[in-house]
Amino acid sequence: MEWMLVGLLLAVGVQAFNRKEQAERIALLGQHLRRYQVESLMGQLTEGYLRALDTPDPERQRQLWAALDNMELELNRQFAAFANDFAQVYSGQTQVSRLAVALPRAAQLFPKATFDAREMFAIHAKGIATVVANEANRSHRDKAFMLTAELYLMQHTCHWFCRSKNVASARLLAQHKTSYRQVLGAVSADTRRAYERLMDSDSI
Repeated sequence: MEWMLVGLLLAVGVQAFNRKEQAERIALLGQHLRRYQVESLMGQLTEGYLRALDTPDPERQRQLWAALDNMELELNRQFAAFANDFAQVYSGQTQVSRLAVALPRAAQLFPKATFDAREMFAIHAKGIATVVANEANRSHRDKAFMLTAELYLMQHTCHWFCRSKNVASARLLAQHKTSYRQVLGAVSADTRRAYERLMDSDSI
């Protein structure tokens, strides 16, 4: 019975430390994100894409795409500003454990199994900017699909930073009915290469 009590106390302690660390990360990310309308613009864009794609009238569809193009530019501007802002955060606060589950002080205990959120947000900012610029001359539909994937992957990183990889992937599936692997496969090739390079890196 004693070992069961010890195990229970240990589990409670781990959960308490996790909650504390996660609350600090949520507050840190929120402090920087609240200056921008990234989440609101993301929601408006994804809903707007569906509306434009479902509109049968060509002229009305053209008007919707034009409005969405402007919204994409604004989201791109705001996320780039956020990434530059977050890049100023002290590195000790930005290391994220690559372990699937949350463990107290995991980034400090396993420094080789981390990535820097500042670098990851820079990757997302570049990926969003590239898709919005559309130098590849993708159709409205294809650009919308790829930019949506870029935004979902960015959102996954935010949730991973605040909680854990498993929680982030579960939220992605619950909110958008798509998996982490599907989203990673749908972003631009440049984003995917940069993302996987950072994930595979052994250095902080």
